[in-house]
Amino acid sequence: WFFFFLSSRTLKKVEQLGIVFVIQSQSNSFHSKRAEDLKRDILKQAADLGKELPTVLLIHQIDRHEGAWTILPLMTDFSVTYGRNSSWIFFCEEDTRIQVIKLVETLRRFDKSKEWFLGKALYDEESTIIHHYAFAENPSVFKFPDFAAGWALSIPLVNKLAKKLKSEPLKSDFTIDLKHEIALYIWQKGEGPHLTPVPEFCTDDVNSYKVDHCATTFSNFLPLCGEPVNKEDVFVAVKTCRKFHGDRIPVVKQTWEREAALIEYYSDYADISIPTIDLGIPNTDRGHCGKTFAILERFLNHTSPRTPWLVVVDDDTLISIFRLRKLLSCYDPNEPVFLGERYGYGLGTGGYSYITGGGGMVFSRAAVQKLLASKCRCYSMDAPDDMVLGMCFSGLGIPITHSPLFHQARPMDYPKDYLSHQIPVSFHKHWNIDPVKVYFTWLAPNTEESSNGKKVGYNREDL
Repeated sequence: WFFFFLSSRTLKKVEQLGIVFVIQSQSNSFHSKRAEDLKRDILKQAADLGKELPTVLLIHQIDRHEGAWTILPLMTDFSVTYGRNSSWIFFCEEDTRIQVIKLVETLRRFDKSKEWFLGKALYDEESTIIHHYAFAENPSVFKFPDFAAGWALSIPLVNKLAKKLKSEPLKSDFTIDLKHEIALYIWQKGEGPHLTPVPEFCTDDVNSYKVDHCATTFSNFLPLCGEPVNKEDVFVAVKTCRKFHGDRIPVVKQTWEREAALIEYYSDYADISIPTIDLGIPNTDRGHCGKTFAILERFLNHTSPRTPWLVVVDDDTLISIFRLRKLLSCYDPNEPVFLGERYGYGLGTGGYSYITGGGGMVFSRAAVQKLLASKCRCYSMDAPDDMVLGMCFSGLGIPITHSPLFHQARPMDYPKDYLSHQIPVSFHKHWNIDPVKVYFTWLAPNTEESSNGKKVGYNREDL
């Protein structure tokens, strides 16, 4: 049990405030520091208000569960530990900013003895692959919470979910878009509560004129922790094959190739006009595990040991290397970092998390060294490379690092309001879009960005 540290005194405090805060934290040093800062801020606000200090939990410290970040496996523990002495579990991200007094006032509007699922509502404007085309007739009817604004479950609902999980354990399945999947699970095909939209849960920037009524705000567009890393510090590997040389590679060359100082194209055929490098591994229709591991070996053995970062992308990935260099200023390349958009497999039953390949997979050299020094390899050449990498890093005890700025799908596959508080790093797929237009609309550095390389204040209009 990870809640043993709770003393009776702490339980008394929780009873008085009524809210347990859960921060969606990560163990990478950059992220854990941000989460600790938020925890300190919540506790300081409670102390300044003369309130008893609430319990603030950091997800990455709940290491009993590999899948703690998916939230649902924790419901039983939340129910047992807080079911009698609290009213609400409030979830937020490390970059959510909370006005504790406004949050308390907001939650008071809702009868804590009832089942409530509260949040800022997102919805799909058209049915999308990342939600398995759910509600295809009218996708806008189903609302799910924007985690950046924070979201809350009343204790009666937590208790109900814990009871359900006891009788029906979570299926060993994929976690692709957690906020949508949690809302579906709570909804229970119409038998459970819908998300109730709460206007005080906001994703406006803390400095926006709109935030006077907000209990929460959100300020993470694109983190910058000093100068962007040098162009020469990022080696880019593009996975392609002969059948896509004619249509996908020209898009890369028209869009983001110029942002990369070090870039190689890996194929099943050496084409000097691109040029591509034949790794001697045949193309497969399924996964590309063999090819990806060959790229990792090549990076370690044939590039300068002074190049700290490797990015592996598909030939239909649209990426801003310029923004990635800013993002990487926040990470220590001496740590084993494996960064991108996080998915999960079988996390209710002891599975693993992985970085989904289409949005781009970023490795520190230290991560590649640890991986290749281990015995973990592809179980077949056409295994899914991203899932095998997730399995390997999980086995090595190296956590993956999630950034919501990487995207496995196209811009139209995400709610507009969700993308409005992001400066995206990548999108994926050319299907039914003009990929060059998508790049220049969403990812190309604007003149202010590229002229000085310094931190820039972004407006949504830039997107």
